[in-house]
Amino acid sequence: MIRQPIITVLGHVDHGKTSILDAIRESRVAAKEAGAITQHIGGTEIPLSAVENIAGNLIQKFGFDLKIPGLLVIDTPGHEAFSNLRKRGGSIADLAILVIDITQGLQPQTIEAIEILKNQKVPFVIALNKIDLLSFYDSKTGSFLANHATQSVESQQKLDEKLYVIVGKMYEHGFESERFDRCEFGKQIPMVPCSAHTKEGLPELLTLLSGLSQKYLEKELEISTEETAKAAVLEAKEEQGLGTTLDVILYKGKLHTNDEIIVMGKNGVITTKIRALLQPKPLQEMRDTKDKFSSVKEVFAAAGVKIAAPGLDEVMVGSTLSAVVTGEEASELEAEIKESTFENDERGVIVKADAIGSLEALVGMLKNEGINVRKADIGDINRKDVVQASSMLCEEPLFGCVLGFNVKIEKEAQHEANERDVRIFNEPVIYKLIENYQEWVTASKKAEKEEGMSCLIWPVELESLRGSVFRNSKPAIIGVRVNTGKVKEGWKVMNKAGEVIGKITGIQKNGETVKEGKKGDELAIAINDGIIGRNLFEGEKLYSCIPLKQYCNIEKYLEEFSEEEKELLQTIKEKQILKDGEEEL
Repeated sequence: MIRQPIITVLGHVDHGKTSILDAIRESRVAAKEAGAITQHIGGTEIPLSAVENIAGNLIQKFGFDLKIPGLLVIDTPGHEAFSNLRKRGGSIADLAILVIDITQGLQPQTIEAIEILKNQKVPFVIALNKIDLLSFYDSKTGSFLANHATQSVESQQKLDEKLYVIVGKMYEHGFESERFDRCEFGKQIPMVPCSAHTKEGLPELLTLLSGLSQKYLEKELEISTEETAKAAVLEAKEEQGLGTTLDVILYKGKLHTNDEIIVMGKNGVITTKIRALLQPKPLQEMRDTKDKFSSVKEVFAAAGVKIAAPGLDEVMVGSTLSAVVTGEEASELEAEIKESTFENDERGVIVKADAIGSLEALVGMLKNEGINVRKADIGDINRKDVVQASSMLCEEPLFGCVLGFNVKIEKEAQHEANERDVRIFNEPVIYKLIENYQEWVTASKKAEKEEGMSCLIWPVELESLRGSVFRNSKPAIIGVRVNTGKVKEGWKVMNKAGEVIGKITGIQKNGETVKEGKKGDELAIAINDGIIGRNLFEGEKLYSCIPLKQYCNIEKYLEEFSEEEKELLQTIKEKQILKDGEEEL
């Protein structure tokens, strides 16, 4: 038995993900959403008859022999990771549509989608949407190939130029791509120029989704109704007369009313019994619930189905739901569900996300970047999260923060963060969240380094210039050249024997008072305890006097020193150690 392939839709905000599906199913879902941006995850079943009706003779033209019963398309908002479609070891999605606005090209959330698809190893096709907005191209309803043939040679060339800019960008992210009719399937990502507005190119898009699923995924689509039913939980919703219901995508086996099911809850594993199964009619969007769901006794994979059952209030969105057949199986499923919890580090950041799928994706990406996670949880950022983060400030300040993906910050939490100096990062795009944190870490390390280095006494070699004595004592003022390193007011200087002469109380360069001098500068310096002819002489070399206890701090910043300065540092240290040894004798 072959099931429908599960197709997910990804792309940047406003690039037309829902509008493309909307054009296929001829409903107005996108128009109903706030700002025309998809706000919830939904699924649309497109039966084979509808695919054949829209695709026309293209199926035969491309030589596809379709046996799949249709397509099950998940409409995933671009500003949420499609990782709610999760199962152990990967994604339940068989194929993805990556929607790209041809007038804008790859945008931040497009890149994030590409990375997610790459990590989850989900094959995809590219829908180059909004060709109707190209001034040089006359977009019309129907087949892209048929309409493209009627365009002028100049228009065809300009369209290719647009397309190959995106081909180049895709290559930068590790994928070869080509227009679908010139594409080497299996090696290149097919790109379908299309328009959700005029519906041009949609026949080709449906043909490719169906044909490629049949050709390359037939083994994965084979199912047995005897398998244990498994589903991904997309949403938990309150429905009048039913209480909390779950919108799930069944990807394995079959579910019946009265089946016992097991699913992850916020406080542990939940076991309950299905009271009702509500399935959308073909070509209906799961979110359009007015008289559009029919109650069924059983449902087979792959299908979007709404489950009504007691005790679903605490279910974690993105978790796996399984049917329970035997007591032994229940124990195995419970162990498997518990394994999906995260192994946390002793030291690390606090992470919050809106659903288990996105939390899993975020934690995975943080780990890939070498960022430790101390606690990972679902829900808004609260006061407790901030308090836990603040406990890291003394031990590891860069972990003393909270990272939130698609969540709110409670007022008490923000107040506590201000009081405790805890940074909160909260973004609707995972890669942007991580990028912001990394930029802050880099800036913090730089500031810490600059502060630490500002307290260091730098290795310096000065050479007193002959004929440049301006004052003999109290303080002695003498002209010097900086041979190596740099010199600052307030530092002590010593001679080549390691004897301390005094502290530099002033520096002038070209008659102007300055705080420091660097290699090559000729300066006049004042030394408080220096006396010309007694402990300070013309033509001699002077060195910065570095306290021995400071050498440990200097080791942290050795990369900032030139090779010449490193050698000088060792020379100064040896002079000081030698002098200390003589004094002990």
